Amino acid sequence: MTKHKLVLLAVACTWALGASAQWQWVDKDGRKVFSDRPPPAETPQANILQQPRGTSRTPAPAAPAAAAAQDGGAAVSQPAGAPSGQAAAPAPRPAGKDEALEKKKAEAEAAEAARKKAEAERVAKARADNCARARQAKATLNSGQLLSHTNAQGERGFMDDATRAAETQRADSVIASDCGPAAAR
Repeated sequence: MTKHKLVLLAVACTWALGASAQWQWVDKDGRKVFSDRPPPAETPQANILQQPRGTSRTPAPAAPAAAAAQDGGAAVSQPAGAPSGQAAAPAPRPAGKDEALEKKKAEAEAAEAARKKAEAERVAKARADNCARARQAKATLNSGQLLSHTNAQGERGFMDDATRAAETQRADSVIASDCGPAAAR
């Protein structure tokens, strides 16, 4: 059983060797930095404490962007074997707008506007329907006819004046809320 544990420990230690492929340097503020990427180009060679075996120092990907910002956006990259006097053509800059993204954004905005319009139409239709029902109920209540209703126990009874007044008041409140202009929500 201990042989298996020793083999397992040996395998685990060999997996850790991949972590040794790291860069280690002292930054401009004097702090130690550990990374899997090379240090920035402005870091002097004397400040690099450790680098992976078989690698040469190449500038970090952020270095060309920093140089481009210093040159006013005219970044020029050079091939590895080219002399310092020769410069390659500048990298193409992306256009200001992405046509496909703008089209998708416009479609999404149009769909959202259509959804809002459909919702507003549905609400307006429901309000108009409620208004019509409330006006019809009020006309029926004010007609003076004998009206019946069903109470909480399911028994049929006739409306007295108090119940008629309460129902008329409820119909008036529905008319006031749904028959006027739509309230701003």
